[in-house]
Amino acid sequence: MNGQEHVDQSYRDSIGTIGKDGKRKWVFPWQPKGNFYNARTFITIFYLTVLFGLPFLKVNGHPMFLFNILERKFILFGAIFWPQDLVIFGVAMITFMLFIVLFTVAFGRIFCGWVCPQTVFLEMVFRRIEYWIDGNSSQQIKLKASPWTGEKIFKRTLKHSVFYAIAFLISNTFLSYIIGVDELYKIITEPVSQHVKGFSMILIFSGAFYFVFAWFREQVCIIACPYGRLQGVMLDKNSIVISYDYKRGEPRGHQKKGVIDTTKGDCVDCGMCVRVCPTAIDIRNGTQLECVNCTACIDACDEIMVKMDKPKGLIRYASENAISVGKTKGFNWRTKAYTVVLIILLGLLTFLLASRENIETTILRAPSILYQQLDSTHYQNLYLIKTINKTYGDVKLELQVVKPEGAVIKIVGNHIHVKPESKYDGQFFLIVPDSQMTGHKTKVVVDVYLDGKKIERVKTNFLGPIYK
Repeated sequence: MNGQEHVDQSYRDSIGTIGKDGKRKWVFPWQPKGNFYNARTFITIFYLTVLFGLPFLKVNGHPMFLFNILERKFILFGAIFWPQDLVIFGVAMITFMLFIVLFTVAFGRIFCGWVCPQTVFLEMVFRRIEYWIDGNSSQQIKLKASPWTGEKIFKRTLKHSVFYAIAFLISNTFLSYIIGVDELYKIITEPVSQHVKGFSMILIFSGAFYFVFAWFREQVCIIACPYGRLQGVMLDKNSIVISYDYKRGEPRGHQKKGVIDTTKGDCVDCGMCVRVCPTAIDIRNGTQLECVNCTACIDACDEIMVKMDKPKGLIRYASENAISVGKTKGFNWRTKAYTVVLIILLGLLTFLLASRENIETTILRAPSILYQQLDSTHYQNLYLIKTINKTYGDVKLELQVVKPEGAVIKIVGNHIHVKPESKYDGQFFLIVPDSQMTGHKTKVVVDVYLDGKKIERVKTNFLGPIYK
């Protein structure tokens, strides 16, 4: 809410996409044009290039990015992460969420308008196709109300065919991030009978994306996405959002070019800011949860201001304090607190990534199995060993007992061999001399070697007689 006490607040009791009868009110926004729209176009080209190109980037023949939820394997910048790296993912998720909070406190929903996939695809891809096939806003309204003529059937068939083709492409790209482009290529080229599940997932995702962008549309931002409601908690009067300068624009009213009317503000009440809005709001009413900060209203208003020989910026990126009192505290106590916590989390995340091991070994004494006395001076325990190889190469490990002295390891099998991107589960016996046992439980330290180099130290316990 801004400082416009005169604004009728009844608009908050309903949303612009629902009619008085409670039914869906379809939005036909005018196509934006202007500096911000051109900037969004360039960003969209870069965004889509990265989005559709990343799955094809590889490092030494392996994906650079992969989010294989099914096998619980994730690859980021060529590094493999497994469920054992859950702590890193947890810290990274908290850091990312705090970054969004900090960014929202400072700059509002700029993410939604510029880089959110929903907004980018809907406004910069699907609506452009709609303008190309169905025409401008007025022509779309007329076409919707017209009977089913041959022209309407042709346009509807063409539009929705293109819509589904793009949804199909998005679905394939989305799946390539999960299973990789190589597996996706097999699904596409090999018989469907060999990849029934994969092909079914492609069709399901394609249908979901088609539904969202062809019908549900702006309702995702208004109803489904929680971010719009969260911004009400995170924004304050110093947050920079798309704002209407009511001090300059009010009282609004129709004016003639070149005629100075001191009884009216700069807003000529043309309604263009409302006509171009993809969520059907009037930005002059103040900040609203439906606003995705797409900047369409800024471009539309700036164009009218130029035609009326008035300065641009009646609608612009600004904070409530910048409009009401002419200044903004860009770095207040909230942003300072969020920044400090964010720096701490980034430091922790950096430490976790730097200390992360590509090969992790866990050694545990076999449960429910007591020690074995081999002779009068030696005892034996059975251990389970689990090794995770997070690299793309074969790994052969060697174990060396550091403590207790004189202890000997006997591997069950020939050696510890771990295949690339996999784990090894094995067993070994640890034989300890009676003279080195310090009690019922004796501390054991084992070093893990790879190619003659120690890569890890593992600690466990050796179980002996109680009298020890």
